[in-house]
Amino acid sequence: MPLSRYDGIFEPDDLLLLQRVFDELCKERGLTPKDRNQREALAEEVIRVFQSGIRDEAELRRALSQPGKTFSGKP
Repeated sequence: MPLSRYDGIFEPDDLLLLQRVFDELCKERGLTPKDRNQREALAEEVIRVFQSGIRDEAELRRALSQPGKTFSGKP
């Protein structure tokens, strides 16, 4: 997933946070590297929620913790 598809600049700390949340959610959902499409969709969702203004790690995980539920964009 190329980050150039998204507006904005991600600072190194932002990328570390996004990676931690993504990894935890993949583990929670049982996604492995072979689940490429689901992992890409999850990565897009994590970035979308982050860009909506939720920048706290626990809040990001909470907003995304229900598999199959799409984030509405309203914090």
